[in-house]
Amino acid sequence: MTSAAPAPPAKTLAPTAAEDAPTPALLPALRAVWRRELLLFRRYWPAITFGSLIEPLVYLAGFGAGFNHLVNSAEGRPYPQFLGVGMVVTSVLFASAFAGMFETYNRRCYQHLYDAVLSRPVDVWELVTAEASWIAAKSAVYSSVPLLVTIAIGLPLGPSLLLVPLITLVSGLAFALGGMWVSTLVPAIDWLRLVVSGVLTPLVMAAGVFFPLSGLSGWLRIVAAVNPIYHCMQLVRHAAFGTLGAVDLLHLAVLGCCTAAAWFLAVRGMSRRLFD
Repeated sequence: MTSAAPAPPAKTLAPTAAEDAPTPALLPALRAVWRRELLLFRRYWPAITFGSLIEPLVYLAGFGAGFNHLVNSAEGRPYPQFLGVGMVVTSVLFASAFAGMFETYNRRCYQHLYDAVLSRPVDVWELVTAEASWIAAKSAVYSSVPLLVTIAIGLPLGPSLLLVPLITLVSGLAFALGGMWVSTLVPAIDWLRLVVSGVLTPLVMAAGVFFPLSGLSGWLRIVAAVNPIYHCMQLVRHAAFGTLGAVDLLHLAVLGCCTAAAWFLAVRGMSRRLFD
């Protein structure tokens, strides 16, 4: 008998350039989360958009029309313009913080959506970053509406106005991450309402949104120094009025540090809750 000829060695295909190129770990999760959010947003955008846009416009109309007869100007600007720029900050704050708190709590505890996401090759930090980036982008778009209204009532146009959407994007990321972290601390979703009334609302009052802080007592200025909403307010107001200066680098640094700290706390809190 003749022995069978040995099989020829299997050919190995050389990897293509696309397979060789390393893909950043965050991009697949970011793409998947954004695609899902866009599909869902097409269904519920009227309800979410109505609250996020109408509330700051109602404040702008009510306070602007009411206090304009009592307060002619604030920090050298017409009061409606001063207030309108403040509404830009409240719009991005509440749109991002509310979504970071309530939506992520609902998806984690009731829908168990994050359990399904983490069953895939996705880490918690990727999930947190992708969710927060979507919330920040959506909130930055919402905040542009009060800015456009303020321009319509007389806010002068200038090149620094183009920086306002970038500032609100970074701020929305910080507020969304902070909301996600807070959602991991409370034992029930109803406790988040206490956070809104007892923490967010006083911080807004101490941020110079409705009135300048220059005439207030010293301890309120100390509160403002550690208040990320105040630093966001200063950056947005200086960019809108074209008065950016060296001090705004400090505001930007504080906002950046708050964003980094909120990201670390959100990832840590979500990891503890999801894996427990």
